[in-house]
Order: sequence, then C-alpha cells, then structure tokens
Amino acid sequence: MATDYDAPRKTEEETPSESLEALQASRGGGAQTAVIDVDENDTAEGIDLPGADLSGEELTVIVVPEQSDEFTCSSCFLVRHRSQVAREKNGMKYCRDCEG
Repeated sequence: MATDYDAPRKTEEETPSESLEALQASRGGGAQTAVIDVDENDTAEGIDLPGADLSGEELTVIVVPEQSDEFTCSSCFLVRHRSQVAREKNGMKYCRDCEG
C-alpha cells in the first residue's frame, strides 16, 4: 500500500477536543504570572554553584614570543605561519582568511 508522506498525520490525541475559547474560559480568563522570591539583599557573591569555587586557583599562562617563521596579521591580529601570508603592503602583512 502506498503511503503519502506529505499528508498531515493526525491522531485522536493530537486533535483538540475543545476550542481555544473554551480553554481560555476554563483558565479563568486572567493571565497567570510566575512569582519569583528574590531577596533584595542577595548579590552574586551569595549564589553558590556546585564545583565553582575557583577563589584559590591561580591562572598560569606561558606566553611564547612570535617565532621566526610566524607573522601577526595586521587585520585580525592573529599570529599565523608565514605560509598564510596573502598580501604584504607597506610592511604590513595580511593572512589568507582576511584577504579571502
């Protein structure tokens, strides 16, 4: 038997048994709003996230200077390999991504 996959499929569970007006009337006609209990004295420091205590951590980063086979693109300021040079104008070098 051939099946028309483009035809809308509806089951009895999906078809609404009541109209939109009947659903709105059953809700009481008023808009429902959520009530959030917020203390005015709460600050971001008062919120504790599990595993997020990084106060004792120290960030250590080793900065490697630009190597002889690298250049800094004058447009995006990323350090690229010399093979990525697309254009050099007035001593400024531009990478292939910025020129492409």
